[in-house]
Amino acid sequence: MSVLEMKVPSPGESITEVEIAEWLVEDGDYVEKDQAIAEIDSDKATLELPAEESGIITLKAENGDAVDVGAVVCLIDTAAEKPAGFDSVKGEAPVIEEVQAAVKVDPTPISKKKTPVKETYAAGHPSIAAKKLADENNVPLQKVNGTGKDGRITKQDVVSAMAGGIDASAAQGWGGTRDKETIKMKMLRRKIASRLVAVKNETAMLTTFNEVDMKPIMDLRKEYKAQFKEVHGVNLGFMSFFTKAVTEALNLFPQINSMIDGDNMIAHNYADIGIAVSSPKGLMVPVVRNAERMSLAEIESEIKRLAIKARDGKMAIEDMEGGTFTITNGGVFGSMLSTPIINPPQSAILGMHNIVERPVAINGKVEIRPIMYLALSYDHRIIDGKESVSFLVKVKEMLEDPSKLIFGSKETTEVLLGL
Repeated sequence: MSVLEMKVPSPGESITEVEIAEWLVEDGDYVEKDQAIAEIDSDKATLELPAEESGIITLKAENGDAVDVGAVVCLIDTAAEKPAGFDSVKGEAPVIEEVQAAVKVDPTPISKKKTPVKETYAAGHPSIAAKKLADENNVPLQKVNGTGKDGRITKQDVVSAMAGGIDASAAQGWGGTRDKETIKMKMLRRKIASRLVAVKNETAMLTTFNEVDMKPIMDLRKEYKAQFKEVHGVNLGFMSFFTKAVTEALNLFPQINSMIDGDNMIAHNYADIGIAVSSPKGLMVPVVRNAERMSLAEIESEIKRLAIKARDGKMAIEDMEGGTFTITNGGVFGSMLSTPIINPPQSAILGMHNIVERPVAINGKVEIRPIMYLALSYDHRIIDGKESVSFLVKVKEMLEDPSKLIFGSKETTEVLLGL
């Protein structure tokens, strides 16, 4: 028998330990070379672990176990023959079609007998794919019976629940129990927690606020969005305008684009902008490299690419490393105003918020305008109040007059949009 020992690869520099987020196969399964067999969490990202060879797998770690980089987590018997009728991993599309068909065919609830499973870290917890599908279709996970290893809720369990007619609106309250559950935080969440506390304790963080009249940009988008989509193949969103305004303002106030390194200050002559995006794993901050060189269309395309990777759980460490400034948009969740926390080792972060129609004075008259509050949190150790306020005012001015995003050009709107 030829047995291959599979060891945990290094996800990145300085990472010495990872966590088995979820085994995608069961002990004794036959796996094919390059098939994803597990998802592993580091303190920076979630990565897939592919099988190095084909054969019968023997697991040496459980879901939720913390293992050292280089440790053996499974064995693969490479001499084992492929079982008769073995079917490779199927794609996602047929499952989605099955969900839609199942919901339409039989809306009558079907009771399903629960199979007792041992209480483990996995019991009652959904896989990434299962949680995504449940969230997209408003399926309450507490009403889904987990049939995966040790009671984990699989994607097929959610499909079956939807076929059985589970209706999120039928869920009454919290269930009426006073039970408590202790859930170990993921390694990524623990790292985020420690970094946030460190920022509060180790920086002189201060926040300054302003407001921006979004009517000029909203009017511009309304007039040109169809043409922009036709020419560039991406939607014209607010984030590209904010990113462009930020890069221009960083050029005028380079202190905002700097960071502290011991007794030194590192100034960057480029703008790598971190864009905070929501993902199944929580908030992630992929980086748009050299955003100062990009057009609005290029910024939109790159943000879309990174957001899709985050949504699908395929964000790599190199997608999030670096970054000289961060933009976060709490407005998509309805936030009116907040004080965002700096993303270390950066020195500043811009917070966007929801757009609300408010009465404002325009040329001595009261008008109703779509207003967004902006918040700039910064490290007061290297950024003075004058620079932070001036930076935010410059961002406001460019957003309220998009032609200021480029200078000295004729037909500025068409040039700005690349039309």
